[in-house]
Amino acid sequence: MPADAKPITSVWTRPHRPQREQLTREQIVAATIELLDAQGVEALSMRKLGTRLKAGATSLYRHVANRDELIQLAVDDVFGELGPPAAATRRTWRTSVARAATELRALVLRHPWVGPELGQVGLLHVGPNAVRMTSGLLAQFQAAGFPEGEEDQAAGALMSYVVGIATSEAAYLSLVTRSGVSERDWLSDHSSNFGEEVDPRQVREDRFAYGLDRILDGLASRLPPGEGSGARRTGR
Repeated sequence: MPADAKPITSVWTRPHRPQREQLTREQIVAATIELLDAQGVEALSMRKLGTRLKAGATSLYRHVANRDELIQLAVDDVFGELGPPAAATRRTWRTSVARAATELRALVLRHPWVGPELGQVGLLHVGPNAVRMTSGLLAQFQAAGFPEGEEDQAAGALMSYVVGIATSEAAYLSLVTRSGVSERDWLSDHSSNFGEEVDPRQVREDRFAYGLDRILDGLASRLPPGEGSGARRTGR
């Protein structure tokens, strides 16, 4: 490592010591998420967050070392919005994985800044809520009977699809919001193939479900015959 290189820090690699003061880590994380949802990652700074909390930067630094740690905490906190992992069984793996994928897409749409941040180096050290979700996916693929060693790759393929398409969808919806018109009106102005009878939200739902089914079809093809590859489809 070069002498002037800065090490990648993680809030999860050191113990959390609650401070005896009015401002708590939970309040800081909640305010961080509110700011990120409203203005995006580019707007996040320790100074702006301190102003939002009516606190000085010194109070923030008692809880986090820098901006990257704020984002780590915020990402894991929103992962806590996901439901608990379903029981992993060979018969229901596909339905359970599809549910988890659908919930993850919804999370990225609620918090559009999350998708791009998941690929950042500073988030290699994920927190307990993210670990719970990924562990739940791995358990599903293990129960399904995937060849040994492929569980990680299967979960990675699924996550790449969901996060990728949801991030693109969130960016599109942000563009529509900035236009000041409804999604239907925006599509009417920008697509000659868009009809009045079409529900744009349903189109997005169907596209996601179609792609998810194709991902799961491909993954199911890795299972031995009769090992759950014929489970119910999630889309059309």
